[in-house]
Amino acid sequence: MTFAQTLGRRAEQIDAELANLFVSGAAAATPSRLREAMRHALLGGGKRVRPFLVVESAGLFGAPFEQASAAAAAVECIHCYSLAHDDLPAMDNDETRRGRPTVWKAFDDWTAILAGDGLLTLAFEILAAPPAHPDATVRAELALLLARASGPAGMVGGQALDLAWEKLEQSGQATADQVRELQAMKTGALITCACEMGAVVGGADEDGRRALRTYGNALGFAFQIADDLLDAEGDPAKTGKAVAKDQALGKATLVELWGAARCRDLLAQLQDECRAALDPFGAKAATLIAAAEFVANRDR
Repeated sequence: MTFAQTLGRRAEQIDAELANLFVSGAAAATPSRLREAMRHALLGGGKRVRPFLVVESAGLFGAPFEQASAAAAAVECIHCYSLAHDDLPAMDNDETRRGRPTVWKAFDDWTAILAGDGLLTLAFEILAAPPAHPDATVRAELALLLARASGPAGMVGGQALDLAWEKLEQSGQATADQVRELQAMKTGALITCACEMGAVVGGADEDGRRALRTYGNALGFAFQIADDLLDAEGDPAKTGKAVAKDQALGKATLVELWGAARCRDLLAQLQDECRAALDPFGAKAATLIAAAEFVANRDR
């Protein structure tokens, strides 16, 4: 089975878990308009990379899909809430996401805001409930990791920095170190968190958790560089969203500061770092190593 097939199979399993939230799960009693907007945000396609990382990281330590599925669903709820909010006119003002209208475009601003709020809180309801893990201490640890990664010192903080630079027209003054800090918060934190959450679900010791954090840090950095390259050079027919937005807005990116060639060299280096972090796991880590190659070489 190729990596693309493995990713697709996991995406189907994860999609089924997410869809069930609206049938008999935590979101089943949601008012109809809000429920449809949340479904639009959560079930609108996507590669499901972050929940995939939860599941595969848990698998390194012998945890099956069923044991990791709740944590994976919670991570994807956070990711999709962030997209629903990021696309709003007051933020990135995007009209297309994954080849479809964004939530605010399909509904309206206020519904998109509430849909994002609903997915955010739903994530923690999923993690707090006993099906997420029989051990309440583990459930609390998972919730803490996700809150830190997605909150003001993580993803939300990174988005705040990004928007502040854009709205205050300071992006052109940013250094590479500042861009790297922003990207580590906005994009990297949740990817690293997904990897460590999988390790926690699997009962990893501190060495195992550290290895997955190291892998996640390198993978998150690679993901953002690849994303910047796609924005600079990508085909909107493949990406399913607008491209060349960073340049049009004057945003500082590592591609702009360092050039595409240097960024591609860095992607190769980050793949090596991912492989080195997973060396202790031997052949069991083949899928996660393939995930790093996929992230670095994606075209959408």
